[in-house]
Amino acid sequence: MAPARTLLSGLLGAALLLSLQPDAAADRQTVDYHGLRVTVPADWRVVDLDRDPGTCVRLDLPTLYLGHAGTQSECTGRAVADRADTLHLEPLDGAPQRADIPTVAVESRGALPEVPPYADSHELRYALRRSGVVATVSYGATPDAVRRVLAQARAAARPGPVTPITPVTPITPVTAVIAKPRSDAQEPFTGQGFDACTAPTQKAMDAWRAASPFRAVGVYIGGRARACAQPRLTARWVERQAKAGWHLMPIWVGPQPWNSASTGLSTDPSKADRQGRSAADGAVDAARSLGLAEGTVLYNDVESYTDRATWDAPVVAYLTAWTVRLHELGYRSAAYVSASSGAKALSAHHHQAPEAMPDVLWVARWNLSASVRDADMGLPGGTALWAGPRRAHQFRGDHDATYGGVTLTIDRNWLEIDPAALGPIGGLPPLS
Repeated sequence: MAPARTLLSGLLGAALLLSLQPDAAADRQTVDYHGLRVTVPADWRVVDLDRDPGTCVRLDLPTLYLGHAGTQSECTGRAVADRADTLHLEPLDGAPQRADIPTVAVESRGALPEVPPYADSHELRYALRRSGVVATVSYGATPDAVRRVLAQARAAARPGPVTPITPVTPITPVTAVIAKPRSDAQEPFTGQGFDACTAPTQKAMDAWRAASPFRAVGVYIGGRARACAQPRLTARWVERQAKAGWHLMPIWVGPQPWNSASTGLSTDPSKADRQGRSAADGAVDAARSLGLAEGTVLYNDVESYTDRATWDAPVVAYLTAWTVRLHELGYRSAAYVSASSGAKALSAHHHQAPEAMPDVLWVARWNLSASVRDADMGLPGGTALWAGPRRAHQFRGDHDATYGGVTLTIDRNWLEIDPAALGPIGGLPPLS
C-alpha cells in the first residue's frame, strides 16, 4: 500500500506547476496542476507520481494522481472489494496510447460529453486538447461525482515562465483503433508463469526474460474489480512481449462473489448470467484493442468465497454465460478460481452444461506444488475434466521476486495449455 503524500508548492521540471492549497470549505482541497485548478474532497489522497514513481495507481482509494505513472513497483493484489473515485491527470505529451479503456478527445474539461461512453472496467480517459492534459477517471458505481470534479476544474494562473508542451497528435478513441491481431501471443506452453497487478516495464520484462524461470505472464486487461490501473498496457506492449516469446494470459476482473455496489456479483443466477455476458463483451473489446486475435484464451478472475450455498449457483451462471458469449465472439474462455470454491462449483455442475464450461481452468491453491494434478487443482481424483493441456495452477501468492536485478511483486503459476488442442470454438473439447 502506498502511503498518502502531501504535496508542497513548487515547480516540477520545466513544464509542470503543482501546488496544494487550502479551500474555503473545510471539506475540500484545491490543487493547481498544469494550468488547471482542481478541487477534490479533503479526504482524497493527492499523489505526485513524478516525485514517487514507484507509487501504485490504485483504484480502491479516493485519490488525485498527478504526472505520468512510473514503475508502479509498489503494486500488489488482483481484485478489490470496493472501487473508489479517482482522477489521474498527466501531460498529453508522453501519455501512453492505452487500449484497455475508452479514450475521448475533447477541447476542454467543460466540453465533456453529456453521456460518457460505457466502460465495463469503470474507467474513462479524456484527452483535454486545450489544456494539454489527459484525465483518467475511475469510479465505483457511476462516474458522476468524479466527472463533476473534472468538469468544474478551472484555469489556474501560472506564475513565472513555463516551457510550452510539445504539440502532439490528439488521442483517438480506442474504439476506432483496432491493432493488427497477433496469432503468436498464446503458443502452446508448459512451464512456469507469473502474474503481477500491473504490466511491468519493458526493462523488467526483458530482464526477467533473460534471468527468470518464467516464460508466461498474466496481465490484467480490465474489469470493474481490477485493483491497479494499467497505464503501461498498450497494443505495442502486447506486441513486444509476444515477439519476445512470452505466453500471455489476459485476465478480466469482473464482478466478484461478495456484496458490493461497485464490484459485487449478483446472488440471482439470472442477473449473474447477464453480468457474465457483459464481462465477455468488455473483455473482447479490450482484447481486440490490444491486438489479441480471435481464438485467444481470455481468463475471468473470480476470487475465493466461503459461503458456497449462496455463491455457487451465481458463480456458475456467470462463468458459463462468460464462456458462451466469448465463443459467440470468437474467443476462448478460461476461469481463474479458488480450489476451495469456484473449482468445486464448476466441477460439480459440469455435467449440466459441459459445452458452456470454461475451456481452460486456472486454479489458485497456494500449496507450493508446481503441478496441475487433480489434487492440486481441487478436482476429484482421476477426473477427465479439463484434462489434457487445459489447466493452470497458481501455487504461490503475493511475494517479491528478483531476477536480473529487477524486483516485482508476483504470483507464481504452473501452466499446461495448448489453445490449438481445445477443439472448435463453441464445440465441446475432448475430455480425455
